Amino acid sequence: MAFCFTGVRSFPKLWKSNPYLGLGPGHSYLSLFLKDYYGIRNQQKWISLKTVSPQNTKAVNLLIAKARYPRKGDEGSKKQVSSDSPHLFAAGAAKKRSQMNPQSKDHALSPVRDTIQLPTKPLNSEEWDKLKEDFKGKANFENWISSQMTHCHSSVDVAKSLLAWVAAKNSGVIGYDLLVKYLYLCVFHNQTSEVIDVYEIMKARYKSLESGGNTLLIRGLIHSDRWREALLLLEDIKKVMVPSKKNYHDCIQGALLHQDVNIAWDLYQELLGHGVIPMLETLKAFFDFGKDVKDDQYSNKLLDILLYLRNNQLYPGESFAHSIKTWFESVPGEQWKGQFTTVQKSGQCLGCGKTIESIHLSPEEYEFLKGKIMRDVIDGGDQYRKTTPQELKRFQDFVKHCPPFDIVIDGLNVAKMFPKARESQVLLGVVSQLAKQNLRLLVLGRKHMLRQGSRWRRDEMEKLQKQASCFFADNISEDDPFLLYAALHSGNHCKFITKDLMRDHKACLPDAKTQRLFFKWQQGHQLAIINWLPGSKITFQHILSHDTVVQTTGDSWHIPYDEDLVERYSYEVPTKWLCLHRKA
Repeated sequence: MAFCFTGVRSFPKLWKSNPYLGLGPGHSYLSLFLKDYYGIRNQQKWISLKTVSPQNTKAVNLLIAKARYPRKGDEGSKKQVSSDSPHLFAAGAAKKRSQMNPQSKDHALSPVRDTIQLPTKPLNSEEWDKLKEDFKGKANFENWISSQMTHCHSSVDVAKSLLAWVAAKNSGVIGYDLLVKYLYLCVFHNQTSEVIDVYEIMKARYKSLESGGNTLLIRGLIHSDRWREALLLLEDIKKVMVPSKKNYHDCIQGALLHQDVNIAWDLYQELLGHGVIPMLETLKAFFDFGKDVKDDQYSNKLLDILLYLRNNQLYPGESFAHSIKTWFESVPGEQWKGQFTTVQKSGQCLGCGKTIESIHLSPEEYEFLKGKIMRDVIDGGDQYRKTTPQELKRFQDFVKHCPPFDIVIDGLNVAKMFPKARESQVLLGVVSQLAKQNLRLLVLGRKHMLRQGSRWRRDEMEKLQKQASCFFADNISEDDPFLLYAALHSGNHCKFITKDLMRDHKACLPDAKTQRLFFKWQQGHQLAIINWLPGSKITFQHILSHDTVVQTTGDSWHIPYDEDLVERYSYEVPTKWLCLHRKA
């Protein structure tokens, strides 16, 4: 959220009794085919079925095992493949992929040079007049300079001299936006007395403030002995909207700062009641405060926070993880010991040796997720907006008439993984390697893939169709829902191959529980191709065996956390863990 506004310390003389103060509080400072089922057209099969032996779960598991533990003999021939390469969903993996395979160069605009230098000390009236004369921009000088000052966090004294100059040449009138920008600087520099002065001015001049002004006042007042007035401002916000998680955080922080624990917990429960996920800083504040609280009820509430992190798949940052560790080790008589560690690919914690929860869904979880996906993603219609109902029906009939598949392949996606190679050659290479392991395969593709061209050779596609069942959809159709349907219909053993991380489909799911189960299923079933060279074996990345989520056994806690210097995307999971266990 960017603050673009205006502000002052005590200027009683500037305000006089003039009823007009420029922009009013209503102005916010915030500047958001099948011809038929087995049809043939132009002698090209849109569907082809490959008869293979019964489903080969052992072969799938062997494939995964080989990916997890590569043979020594393979290491020399694949020097460019690191055995320590992060898995598809590891924190920072997407950043590394983007650095290794840049898609486009960012043409950053050269910065526009300021026409004037921002003052570093307070200016008198003549100096401000001169600065305005030197200003060559088209914008209003007062608005421009105040915005630049807030952006650069100029000192409060410099901003105050600007307000004095504006008031002197405007008969004591200072616009609301300018006042709020000054307030922002006062809050940023922790000038509490200045915040209170602005608060008094605003109370005298306006019956109510917009949410931006209230937000700044709340943040500034919580450090003063008038912190309870921040709660009144929170009530004012509630009259027009649900306060933001930042509003609640500031008020909770103020309550804890002034030792009013009950108000802090009441505000926390109120925040959850609105269905708003708290800031991690808010949760951290409770743990920091808890170091000096020897109370079982408070301790139980902190444990509930950890379960909240688990149920919502939230990960604390590094500083928060240290706060959790410190609190556990401070609990009298419990003898908790914490350490920061990692988890092996086998799922064993390197700190305590315990096995982390499995990534695989239980039969009940799988059936629940399958039902939700079928209803909300497949049958919901929105995901098939580029697919005709007739094609969808034919695909569903096709899948129902096929035995369960071991692996479903997004053909077009896989074919484009190695841009320098011919697409049909890449796809054939993947299918051929998997077919040798007697796996039942389904390749999903588009009809244009069957046309002879420089990127798609007909002879290679014909070889592919002899080794796998194939479904070629209309060229405008979306592949992902077909892949999800086939994989889930085939059963919990079925894996799938695609680069697509399916964030859109996860977002379509109705609640946090279903989204979490989908992501868990995805992590345990999505195979990723690390490397391929023409004529060589394809290297598959290992699939995680453990679930990256806060978990406890009663006498131990394992908490995945984000490292400060690692950029993690929303579809990635941390690789670092806080291991807590009671001393024997």
